[in-house]
Amino acid sequence: MIKIANAPCSWGALEFDLEEKSKEIGFEQVLDEIKETGYVGTELGDWGFMPTSPELLKTEIEKRNLELLGAFVPVGLANVSNHKSGITAALKVAELMYQAGFKNAFIILADDNGSVKERTINAGRIQPGMGLSKKQWENYAKGAENIAKVVKETFSMRTVFHHHCAGYVETPKEVKKLLKLTDPDLLGLCLDMGHYAFGGGDPLEALKMFEDRIWHIHFKDFDPNAAALSKKSNGDYFDAIKRGVFCELGKGVVNFKLIVDLLHKQNYDGWIVVEQDILPGMGNPKACAQANRDYIKTLGL
Repeated sequence: MIKIANAPCSWGALEFDLEEKSKEIGFEQVLDEIKETGYVGTELGDWGFMPTSPELLKTEIEKRNLELLGAFVPVGLANVSNHKSGITAALKVAELMYQAGFKNAFIILADDNGSVKERTINAGRIQPGMGLSKKQWENYAKGAENIAKVVKETFSMRTVFHHHCAGYVETPKEVKKLLKLTDPDLLGLCLDMGHYAFGGGDPLEALKMFEDRIWHIHFKDFDPNAAALSKKSNGDYFDAIKRGVFCELGKGVVNFKLIVDLLHKQNYDGWIVVEQDILPGMGNPKACAQANRDYIKTLGL
């Protein structure tokens, strides 16, 4: 059965090192509002946002009758010198979730998005020559695969890779390349509908193309008008977010009705996590979470 969750990024709790972080609302409010708006699960958010004590984390999640289904772990995989610290970070997060009793949760591995200037400035409009070299691709894939392997061997937990704008795996071609270079038994795909659309792809086609590798799904919508305005002003990834490039579900161009129909045909029975990335202090996250949950109900979920 498909279950619907939300995530702290919808409240502005992002993994990026931003000045606005001081405005971040607390995890208790985020969990309360996730519950109150009709979701049954959450992701962890960046390290330290939620309790790092397994006992306290378990208490806070379970007293709201929620499930913890995964945690985002960013690693600059193109640089081999980051691989060892990436394994350490992934194991730290995996251990927290495992010890808290959430043994089926995913490590949601991603690039260290927003850290490479060229990719951040050109998010959503990547051109040839802005990507990885052959050797860098080999290093990148090996690093991702090794993290997944160690996490699986240590905690029997699975790892999915989250393609992401402002990182080195953004475009459909890059997603396909990474999957081709990695072991399908070790590394799955977290298909994010909004990032795939912003990166120049059709999420529905991705769902067909990568069906066997998709273990986890993020529902995010994409507003091409916001992307166009950002491009016109030479805005970077964060400018696009400020302009609402990831809009409320149903208000962008992602065809969620056809996506849900296809998920049923494919017998997908995992999690769908709603994410409407905002910067800290933007908008009314609870109202957006409620609108997004109400929209998904119209799709029969």
